[in-house]
Amino acid sequence: MIGLLASYGFVFAVIGLSTLFDKLNIFNDEGSRKFIHIGVANWWLLAMFFFDQDTYYFAIIPPLTFIALNYLSYRFNLVKSMERDVQTTNDLGTVYYAISLFIITFIAFYFDRLMIGALAILVMGYSDGLSAVFGTHFKSAKLYQNKSLIGFVTMFIVTMIIGLILFPFVWHYILLIAIAAAMVELYTPKGLDNLSVPLLVFLLGVMLLW
Repeated sequence: MIGLLASYGFVFAVIGLSTLFDKLNIFNDEGSRKFIHIGVANWWLLAMFFFDQDTYYFAIIPPLTFIALNYLSYRFNLVKSMERDVQTTNDLGTVYYAISLFIITFIAFYFDRLMIGALAILVMGYSDGLSAVFGTHFKSAKLYQNKSLIGFVTMFIVTMIIGLILFPFVWHYILLIAIAAAMVELYTPKGLDNLSVPLLVFLLGVMLLW
């Protein structure tokens, strides 16, 4: 129960800070979204501290809750710092984020593969989030649709860094995962990469690192 309270407190604190920064004009709208995107991924570290294989059914409650809350926010624009001004039928990125978090939390905690889960979630948060930030702020050649070279390189490098921190002795597997993650992020439509990237990284992690 303490873990659940800490989980909700942490996520709402990230959202609250993002809203505050948005109102103070520290971030623009997209910056606020990426602050939440990156910040919420750190929930996994909190979950690893409070939950384990025997309490997996508690660990899945926060992601499951936020599938519904994120959809309501998308549908009714409840949390402006989470949503884009112009919404499209494919702009369900925050909902897909929570769905990936739920799936990976369930499998990783149930089978006690928390480090593989950490790899997938932190890549979704940091690699994907920073690739968008760098891709937006630094001009470079476009590789596919609106995806840039700098975004692709950032995705690859950050994934390598995360992978090597978590699994320092299997760099060749991390290299394969980083290449795959960068390629999938490049060719996945906006928003859907919150499904494709973490689920692919988790699947490859299970195949290569289990």
